[in-house]
Amino acid sequence: MKPIVQISLDLTTIEEALETAELAMRAGVDWLEAGTPLILAEGLHGVRKLRERFPDTPIVADLKTMDGGYLEAEMMAKAGATHVVVMERAHPETIKCVVQAGRDFNVAVMGDNLGSDCMIDGARRLEDLGCDYIVHHIGYDERRGIAARGERMPSPLDQLREVVAAVSIPVQAVGGLSIEQAVKCPEYGAPLVVLGAPLTIDADSFRTADGNLEESLRRICEAVHAYRD
Repeated sequence: MKPIVQISLDLTTIEEALETAELAMRAGVDWLEAGTPLILAEGLHGVRKLRERFPDTPIVADLKTMDGGYLEAEMMAKAGATHVVVMERAHPETIKCVVQAGRDFNVAVMGDNLGSDCMIDGARRLEDLGCDYIVHHIGYDERRGIAARGERMPSPLDQLREVVAAVSIPVQAVGGLSIEQAVKCPEYGAPLVVLGAPLTIDADSFRTADGNLEESLRRICEAVHAYRD
């Protein structure tokens, strides 16, 4: 798979999300993600609005599904999502239900290994159950809590090569990566580069240090897309 750039719209209003998505697309971003905060705030309405504005762009709905898998995936597919996210910590039957809905409604399934007892085994399990992509994910609360205790904050890069080697489906790394680290993910064999928190100067604010998000995204997209050459 050729490297692509996905921006996570971790915003809480559709107006902000659409504005950010517009500049992201101008900058060369390939995929849009309706982040969990946006889905919680705007639900299906937010995904529909993104689909209306961007009819040909892949849209990831970061549901973090734990139960009711078929219905959640179906609803997001009908709203216009092309990808949905299910958690490895969910019951196997839930993962199977999301995968079945993906097949029924032509939606790709991304399996998220956040919180797995073993991230590598979790990725294998997600592939074995039929997921199309792996999200190798170190959670926000986990990172902040460990750092607050003065310990080294974990990074998805710690085991990224092992996760990539353990599965035959595309992998993306998420969780506390700097811009420089995110851009280098294709060197680890993970072609799906996700941008969200790496663009912040404040963990609770979606903005870049120089205030120019569009120009920052353009430079990032150029760097990631250069791996295609």
